[in-house]
Amino acid sequence: MSQNQIFRKLEKIRALATDVDGVLTNGAVYYGPEGERLKRFYIRDGMGFERLRNAGYKVVVITGENSELVHRRMEKLLVEHYFPGAKDKYSLLVNWCREQRLDPSELAYLGDDVNDISAMQMCGFKACPSDAFHQIRTLVDYVCHRPGGLGAFREVAELMLAHGPFRL
Repeated sequence: MSQNQIFRKLEKIRALATDVDGVLTNGAVYYGPEGERLKRFYIRDGMGFERLRNAGYKVVVITGENSELVHRRMEKLLVEHYFPGAKDKYSLLVNWCREQRLDPSELAYLGDDVNDISAMQMCGFKACPSDAFHQIRTLVDYVCHRPGGLGAFREVAELMLAHGPFRL
């Protein structure tokens, strides 16, 4: 897809849905005797959340996991639309779009693995981190230069801010 085609798609985008593990984190989870202990988040991705929110975009965080660590991070980032433990991301996003009065074509999706495919396919713009599963990289409109957990979210946020309807 050419840059101009990507920019034209972004002109219609009003919200961004993102996965967590492999997108906002590098996919690593550190376990101890009590279970999940640490997940690593990239601070510049956090600024991407703030910039999108300030510009008027809605951000949806949707993950199959139900992690206290992720919950705390989403609270810190002031994420209003956070859906942990989501096993059917497609249906969840269809309902969310209906509630928000958004057409799925106005939604971008940032995902990295096969559990994102059904939700991703309904969206007007699809992106993935540079280290996403190969099946995802062939499906998306845009493959980030940055890997998951190291700026992929911020990269997509900045693209939206430069070429979307809520330009800064």
